[in-house]
Amino acid sequence: MQIRTMEARDIAPVAALLRQLAIQFITNEMSAEAGAAFLDQHDAPALARRLEQAYQYQVAEQDDVIIGFVGVREQSHLFHLFVAQAWHGRGVARALWQHAMQHAGHHGPYTVNASTYALKAYQALGFVPTMPAQCANGVTYTPMRYGAAA
Repeated sequence: MQIRTMEARDIAPVAALLRQLAIQFITNEMSAEAGAAFLDQHDAPALARRLEQAYQYQVAEQDDVIIGFVGVREQSHLFHLFVAQAWHGRGVARALWQHAMQHAGHHGPYTVNASTYALKAYQALGFVPTMPAQCANGVTYTPMRYGAAA
């Protein structure tokens, strides 16, 4: 597995992976309207805009296929961490997270809004809930923190 900085050519396959996993693990908890809005907010044009802003993205590849990706906003908020289902439980998320922290140039704390499905994975990475589950725009998430309190 290789981890590298995301490039413009990666936007389409990353967006496709995000869409597939979001439908399977995130939007299934939402109303159809909220799920459609979530997918629109995380599609290829949205990823392209984030690459132009203060987001840092890396992708994990195996045999020239993107198997996961990570995105960090403002050097301290884990915005995206998605791994293809066939690669769950194989250390890809941990490797992406460690790589993202190294490239963020920030030593903590980090925050994330964990989906219900990803809550245990984030706990395994060392994140702890800072509040009970929240719901905004139809999206249920748990605010979490990694590292010392600010």
